[in-house]
Amino acid sequence: MAQVSGSPDVPDMGRRQFMNLLTFGTITGTFVGALYPIVKYFIPPSSGGAGGGVTAKDALGNDIQVSEFLSSHNPGDRTLAQGLKGDPTYVVVTEDKAIADYGINAICTHLGCVVPWNASENKFVCPCHGSQYNSQGKVVRGPAPLSLALVHADVTADDTLTFSQWTETDFRTDNDPWWT
Repeated sequence: MAQVSGSPDVPDMGRRQFMNLLTFGTITGTFVGALYPIVKYFIPPSSGGAGGGVTAKDALGNDIQVSEFLSSHNPGDRTLAQGLKGDPTYVVVTEDKAIADYGINAICTHLGCVVPWNASENKFVCPCHGSQYNSQGKVVRGPAPLSLALVHADVTADDTLTFSQWTETDFRTDNDPWWT
């Protein structure tokens, strides 16, 4: 006896194609989901700035008022603030007790650690792999391949500190900025 195509034992092509599509979609979604953290690992961490300026924030999230800030900091101090894209950025107090016209992004160019200021040695020293940067953030010892990124630091008319992207030549190396 010949088998009829409408037999309940044989699925029709529409069902088979749907099951194949569902299986393919599930496998592809799982593969892409597993691949995302691997790709993310090889993309360097955020460093540098976004387009426009932002108001610098202190450790408590308050806007930095320059007159108050300078009254509690000494010449040569480097103090962390929240900068562009939320990156930790050093506010530099100059020898004449003013805010320098630049800020230094604290993200190490080697593996993305936050680099602390070592006042006794007058340099930044990365705790992860020992990279060292001078007082202006220029790399002086590796394994970090590049200097710390710069941002513009400007005092507004209402006495707040703002950071904006640095796009000009890096005054420390006379090269174009790598972070733009």
